[in-house]
Amino acid sequence: MLDIKFVRENKEIVKENIKKKFQDEKLELVDKVIELDKKSRELKANGDNLRSERKKLSDEIGKLFRESKKEEAELNKQKVTDINNQLVEMEKEEEELNKEIKKIMLTIPNIIDESVPIGKDDTENVEMERFGEPVVPDYEIPYHADILEKFMGVDKEASGRTSGNGFYFLMGDMARLHSAMLSYARDFMINKGFTYCIPPFMIRSDVVSGVMSFKEMENMMYKIEGEDLYLIGTSEHSMIGRFKDQIIKEESLPITLTSYSPCFRKEVGAHGIEERGVYRVHQFEKQEMVVLCRPEESMEWYKKMYEFTVEFFRSLDIPVRTLECCSGDLADLKVKSCDVEAWSPRQQKYFEVGSCSTLGDAQARRLAIRSKNENGTYFVHTLNNTVLATPRALIAFLENNYQSDGSIKIPKALQPYMGGLEVIK
Repeated sequence: MLDIKFVRENKEIVKENIKKKFQDEKLELVDKVIELDKKSRELKANGDNLRSERKKLSDEIGKLFRESKKEEAELNKQKVTDINNQLVEMEKEEEELNKEIKKIMLTIPNIIDESVPIGKDDTENVEMERFGEPVVPDYEIPYHADILEKFMGVDKEASGRTSGNGFYFLMGDMARLHSAMLSYARDFMINKGFTYCIPPFMIRSDVVSGVMSFKEMENMMYKIEGEDLYLIGTSEHSMIGRFKDQIIKEESLPITLTSYSPCFRKEVGAHGIEERGVYRVHQFEKQEMVVLCRPEESMEWYKKMYEFTVEFFRSLDIPVRTLECCSGDLADLKVKSCDVEAWSPRQQKYFEVGSCSTLGDAQARRLAIRSKNENGTYFVHTLNNTVLATPRALIAFLENNYQSDGSIKIPKALQPYMGGLEVIK
């Protein structure tokens, strides 16, 4: 969420940013919110004047009574009553105006970084760099569901009975491999100096509205019926919400955290849920990294974070590339974002396995997360990045480590988490 003062003073910059994100339907909201803000400030100023007048009249009442000027005192009392009635109406109107202002401000997108490429949607994202040789072996790589079934590692028929489409049972060595990757991701980030955390898997609505846009919330979040609780779509939601309404000591910055959680998503949209595979599902598990830092450090941390993910996947012998998200593909709170994509030798193309984003002070402003230095308080910057989201990353692992004899090679980095196994046969 932008500062309303910034919108007032930089109206054309805000409008140009909306155009860059191809959201022209929101242009009129800028003028509307500025007008509403003007009315709100006028009401506040009038209210302050009335309160000052009320205090002056109230101070005079006692004096008039002491001077036996009862008629004048009663007249002042009536004026005070009239002012009180006016203030009740004005405060009610001001409250309604501020609600409308906040509603609009929550829909106006954050100012994107000047380095973000301009494009309408994810088809116009820009490749940054490739890491590792994208090999296509001279033998067939089966579809990932077939690999899992070959090892008796997945049961979607049973999950259909228990939970419906979009869920799965992972079994045997494949379930073990899934857990091993998560454990390795946890230790990988701890070794980078991040503090490990397991957060709540449900959050309240005021945290949800603080960490994401309404559109994202509608398409992603599952609500707990009869309670003000939502299942998290990623642990970033809880992790950022942890600092709601806090003033963080500046010497504590940056705060670097890595968190494990299950994630729950509706997956509403054109992509839909896979019938056979486990690429797009309602439930998965994830190791995340979250950073809270000084504003001047956020771009440095952004680069570090996605590089950690690249390093992690390369240690598992998975070629990857980084893809810069264009303006039209950025969620409204994001300043800059890139995807890490893994190579699929079966499809002979890359597919998304993680995303790194800096949100500037958007989440911190919504959740009142501040720090303080000699110049006063300021909103911190927040960043998040996927270390590992599986079973999607499991697909990349299986395809890139699938051998000609149908076995699965276990890279050295993962062997300690698989009981020393070098190959799954």
